[in-house]
Amino acid sequence: MALDRWIALVLVGICLAYGYAAWFTMDGGLAPFMKRNPIWPSTFPKVLSVLGLIAALIILFGLEKSEVSEPDIDYRRLGDYHLGQALLLLGLMVAYALCLRPLGFLFSTTAFLILGSVILGERKWFVMVPVSVFATLVVWYLVQQVLGIYLRPLPGFFGG
Repeated sequence: MALDRWIALVLVGICLAYGYAAWFTMDGGLAPFMKRNPIWPSTFPKVLSVLGLIAALIILFGLEKSEVSEPDIDYRRLGDYHLGQALLLLGLMVAYALCLRPLGFLFSTTAFLILGSVILGERKWFVMVPVSVFATLVVWYLVQQVLGIYLRPLPGFFGG
């Protein structure tokens, strides 16, 4: 079986476990007044599990392929790909998750976007820095002000 089908099989298992949690365990602790709402906290996970299961089954059964072709990624030649960049990005994601709370959203997200684009090869600082700052501020504004979810904007030692 091809690598994409093995990955799809793993995703089917993950979607089934996630769907079980969404359909049978998430709504048990709801308050009585919330049980009459049309949208529950588990609505999005339910939709996500069904769509993920459908997509994984399409790949597993090979319905997306029209003809047999050479695989895009040859796992026997992983050294030929940009594996260093991928591992650096994964490390950067972990560092971002660890720095988000102590350093605040604005600094952590801006630094993550700038360092991520440097890792991927962007060298135009005059474009990269303003775009990263603008994107961070827009996301913070939307989450904080529009959705009403508190994100600590500044580091704790600044009073954020």
